[in-house]
Amino acid sequence: MPLQFDIRAIIKSKAPNAKVPDFLIRYLERITHVKEMNAFLRKYPDLCGYEFMDRVIHEELGCSASIEGTEHIPTDGRPVIFVSNHPLGGLDGMIIAEMIHESRQQSAVSRQLKVIVNELLMFMEPIADLWAPVNKVGQLSKEQAVAQQRMWESGTDVLTFPAGACSRLQRIDGRWQIQDLEWKKNFVQRAREYQRDIVPIYFEGRNSRFFYALAWLRKLLHIKLNIEMLYLVDEMYGAHGKHFRVHVMPPIPYTTLDNSRTPLQWAQHIKQQIYHHRL
Repeated sequence: MPLQFDIRAIIKSKAPNAKVPDFLIRYLERITHVKEMNAFLRKYPDLCGYEFMDRVIHEELGCSASIEGTEHIPTDGRPVIFVSNHPLGGLDGMIIAEMIHESRQQSAVSRQLKVIVNELLMFMEPIADLWAPVNKVGQLSKEQAVAQQRMWESGTDVLTFPAGACSRLQRIDGRWQIQDLEWKKNFVQRAREYQRDIVPIYFEGRNSRFFYALAWLRKLLHIKLNIEMLYLVDEMYGAHGKHFRVHVMPPIPYTTLDNSRTPLQWAQHIKQQIYHHRL
């Protein structure tokens, strides 16, 4: 029998003692488009990896993308860290990963890519091998921690979204803008430690007004639970038929990341450069 998404089973695996009423399960199934995803899985039970991802992006969602700056994707033998803003919260990661994969296929470089994602995405089994999970609500398992360490020590390219969450509506320089939250410093530390150049990427895109309004209301009410994250699959299906633009910028040599700034300051500096390059 082909893989099927089961919301109740997913909740039980993450919170075994939680008692979730049936009406809430049905609501979650609706906003996470379980019916549509399971129909897709039944249609292509043997798809996996980039072939699965390609069908999701172009067939299931009907999305397309144009890429500028693919010449900036290194073609030498040294692994790099790709860093990007995170406007969509899922679809952007798939589009960028597919873009890097296609660029690698056209060059002489054949190297694996891992995308650092929320641990919940590991339930997407057909493409789970492409992910490197980060647990937002706890610690990684010992096996996951070991796998991540091996990833950094190997020749694997890594794509990461340093904000750790998708972009939000914020008041910046006196006006409302949709931007990432503060970028975490981990990618700068890893670049220094493993001598990896950084390839910055800017992805043009945005979620719905409902998404940003919900995030703003949650913050206003001081609710810590990231409620809006539940709607990211709905946002992905809401992007049906859209065209996106992706901009790859020249690599930043790891030797640039000196002690003139702290790792956190370097992370914010690189974030600002990405946004200023496009604004």
